[in-house]
Amino acid sequence: MRRFLLARTFALAAIIAGGLTAAGAQQVQKSPNPDTPEVDACRAAGLIALKETAPAIKDVAIDPDSVRIFKMDKKIGEESVRAVVVGDVAIERTKTSKPRSLVCIVGDKGKVLVTYFSAS
Repeated sequence: MRRFLLARTFALAAIIAGGLTAAGAQQVQKSPNPDTPEVDACRAAGLIALKETAPAIKDVAIDPDSVRIFKMDKKIGEESVRAVVVGDVAIERTKTSKPRSLVCIVGDKGKVLVTYFSAS
């Protein structure tokens, strides 16, 4: 059941982000400074999640030119969604850095509901 809800959340996030980009119905913020509360929350939650599976990871660096913050007042199931953060990141390991994409869904009070890093 949990996997179904997680898959549903990813699908809805993609639909929401795609719909917002196409329609421009919600407020879209291109952040010249990625140190907004939403981006900070996503960076911290993502780093914690990645370190659980790969302790060699040192940091998650978010590309400030690629960050898009979609602010909204929507619900997915019973959870309120306040923002979707999308951008390019570099996952810094001890010696190397891998470029990836980030999708992060932020709920009420800055609570990170989902953080997803692409495989490549």
